[in-house]
Amino acid sequence: MNIEEEIQSSIRSLELDAAEDNVGIAAEDVKEELASVDKEAVKEDVQINSQPAVLEPKGKTKEMKVSEEVVELNETPENRKRHLNVVFIGHVDAGKSTTGGQILFLSGQVDDRTIQKYEKEAKDKSRESWYMAYIMDTNEEERVKGKTVEVGRAHFETENTRFTILDAPGHKSYVPNMISGASQADVGVLVISARKGEFETGYERGGQTREHVLLAKTLGVSKLVVVVNKMDDPTVGWSKERYDEIESKMVPFLKSSGYNVKKDVQFLPMSGLIGTNIKTRVDRSVCPWWDGPCLFEVLDTIEIPLRDPKGSFRMPILDKFKDMGTVVMGKIESGSVREGDSLLVMPNKVQVKVISVHCDENKVRGAGPGENVRIKLSGIEEEDILSGFVLSSVEKPVGVVSEFDAQLQIIELLDNAIFTAGYKAVLHIHSVVEECEIVKLLQQIDPKTKKPMKKKVLFVKNGAIVVCRVQVNNLICIEKFSEFPQLGRFTLRTEGKTVAVGKVAGLLPSGTTGA
Repeated sequence: MNIEEEIQSSIRSLELDAAEDNVGIAAEDVKEELASVDKEAVKEDVQINSQPAVLEPKGKTKEMKVSEEVVELNETPENRKRHLNVVFIGHVDAGKSTTGGQILFLSGQVDDRTIQKYEKEAKDKSRESWYMAYIMDTNEEERVKGKTVEVGRAHFETENTRFTILDAPGHKSYVPNMISGASQADVGVLVISARKGEFETGYERGGQTREHVLLAKTLGVSKLVVVVNKMDDPTVGWSKERYDEIESKMVPFLKSSGYNVKKDVQFLPMSGLIGTNIKTRVDRSVCPWWDGPCLFEVLDTIEIPLRDPKGSFRMPILDKFKDMGTVVMGKIESGSVREGDSLLVMPNKVQVKVISVHCDENKVRGAGPGENVRIKLSGIEEEDILSGFVLSSVEKPVGVVSEFDAQLQIIELLDNAIFTAGYKAVLHIHSVVEECEIVKLLQQIDPKTKKPMKKKVLFVKNGAIVVCRVQVNNLICIEKFSEFPQLGRFTLRTEGKTVAVGKVAGLLPSGTTGA
């Protein structure tokens, strides 16, 4: 077994999928993490700035669109539809934004006039084929570069499901933003370009296809739809041979990343630019060999986990703003919230009262787990809230620590560096981004037996599984993975690369040292 196979095998042994580690309903919550905001372009892992996510130009205005009509969520027929967060991931230029734009157009979220406007803008910039991407890529930097920088957010509906669509950036400089998108999602749509040379570039070492798949699995995206895009390209011509070649290369890699390909992964051919096989099945005259479903059919029938509306309330905060009061935006990971509830903003332990709750554009009396919401609070000022804080139930508040024990899987250390006490990296856990230091290695886990090794561990290398103590500079809100998977899974990154993935094994009381 070569090194790469050993690493991939070890990743599976981490069993980061909550469904395997936890039987309880609350644990099935894993896949949902906040889809309410965009993240600013981040080229350095630590520089994170959150902004509310809307289809209007990003970062310009922060407005709360208030609907006069108050509805009880799940009361009306359209709100009885289930809700799914879908993240579009994949290598740069695979066609993620274009596909997202086409979905919004085909589902009636964008009219012809808007499309014509975007077509003209794209033509003026000599980017004729990018016009559909303009629906998702709404700031000027993205349009000039043709790359998604932030995580675009929009909504659409099918017969049975309300979707929040997340368009994660594919360029390696913006992987931290992709992490924020994937950590919000139930379902990942991995967009792969079938164009000659583009699939190979994305798939080879250093390409984002591989890293995105690995991160998606780590961050709790348990269901994956692999769309082989650009099938209409002249170098492809809806070729079954090209489609089969891509599928045959991807299946072993998806398995090695921990996906059950038969149960949790579905492949389909598509053209995002012209909208083929998205809302309706591709015509046999175009693609005679495909008799499977279209993208909408696949998304509409994907099974989602049960969620516990009666669990302890947890909502990581990804953004805040003022609008006649303090408004926080986030996704409910556990429990439910209603007008009049008393909650805690952690880690600063400020008791607040819920003035109003908004879901999508509607004012609602209450909302449950999995919903992306805006909550107006009294009892706290907007400047006293930071991204990464957690809105929590008073009775059982979220854990607050500056040190914790974790089980880590080392993926790829830079320049074959060794991983030992004193190693520093950037921690990404739910909406938290913090510098951290490994203060002590506690045990090394045998990748074959999954049991702790007896020898004392001083350092480990690529592929190792290790239990260690992690220290951060500021207090952060996290939970043990076994109790709240969505607040207990994380990645470590340094110099633009994911070096390790892991799960929180234990919380240390304040004042505990690494000795």
